[in-house]
Amino acid sequence: MKKNLLGLALLSAVGFSQAAAAQEFDDRWYVSGTVGALFTDSDRGTGNSELLGVGVGKRFTENLSLDIQADRAAPTIDINPTLGDQTWYLDGVNLVGRYHFVKEGRSWNPYLAAGVGGFRHHEQRNSGVNVRGQGPGYGGERKGWNVGGLEGVGIETDRRKRVDLRVEAGVRYDDDANGDYWPRVPNSDADFASGYYDMYVAASILVKLGDLAAPVVATPTCDTLDGDNDGVNDCNDKCPNSEAGQTIGADGCPVKLSIDLKGVNFDFDKATLRPDAVAILDEAVAVLAKYPELRVEVAGHTDLCGKDTYNQGLSQRRSQTVYDYLTSKGIDAGRLAGPNGYGESRPLEATEQTSPACKSETNRRTELNVQN
Repeated sequence: MKKNLLGLALLSAVGFSQAAAAQEFDDRWYVSGTVGALFTDSDRGTGNSELLGVGVGKRFTENLSLDIQADRAAPTIDINPTLGDQTWYLDGVNLVGRYHFVKEGRSWNPYLAAGVGGFRHHEQRNSGVNVRGQGPGYGGERKGWNVGGLEGVGIETDRRKRVDLRVEAGVRYDDDANGDYWPRVPNSDADFASGYYDMYVAASILVKLGDLAAPVVATPTCDTLDGDNDGVNDCNDKCPNSEAGQTIGADGCPVKLSIDLKGVNFDFDKATLRPDAVAILDEAVAVLAKYPELRVEVAGHTDLCGKDTYNQGLSQRRSQTVYDYLTSKGIDAGRLAGPNGYGESRPLEATEQTSPACKSETNRRTELNVQN
């Protein structure tokens, strides 16, 4: 029976095994009060008993708590039918560790318990009691301590409040090294048993001492702050007041972008759109429609052939052509700066200023420069 009881406790413990999730824990000291039942080993020859106890403990980590527990049971002993049952006191003191399987958001968490300590047996008999055939006169007070321990499983609330609850079941071991300290089956000539396994079920109330410490809040630093919400932390942001909708560079400052109109080039000395340029402008219209917050400058450019004043006018006409096309496709003129002509002042390709080397389609272009 002893081995069966211990095996049952161990198998029950395995059933509760699960991974614990990390979270903050309540590390206040607490006092506990316990009430339960003790189901004594059948070899004792005693009845079952209520179990009352007190304790003090603390959760030292998220998963580990330690308690010092003291309890008392008072099983009855049927020593002599003519005298009726007599009471035998069994006091226990144990240091108990519990490993809690914590999961965030769960109010009840399972745990495993194991403890070591000792049990004090206190028996007082009348001198007229006939025990083990020794006849009347086998009486007096008998008491003593033996080492012991316990194993159990349970569940406990984890509410971070003043009071928590605990329910536990398990087995306690009494190392009976001296039979004189133990009751036994009456009038039996068998040797005293060496060690007993008692089952227990208990419920405890845990009262926390003191106030729960406030959680430590990390002080924000500039590398974790982004005051203007531009995606660049305040340590690296050289333009801390950038506006929403702007295109921001790695330094936190707005950067000017151009919508690529590569291919929207013009024939030499012309300001009319070629058929191949229309398809590219339609793509630009789609981009502007998708991002209605974008504002762009329409800028026209020429190559290095011709006089500056002529090229200035030609670039203005080219930008006007693109401007008119965009507005004809529904782009609000309020989003378009210009049209502006820059003549030959901003070449992308360095060429001679004389023909034919000055003729560059790369320089004959119109751009949409993003303004925000």
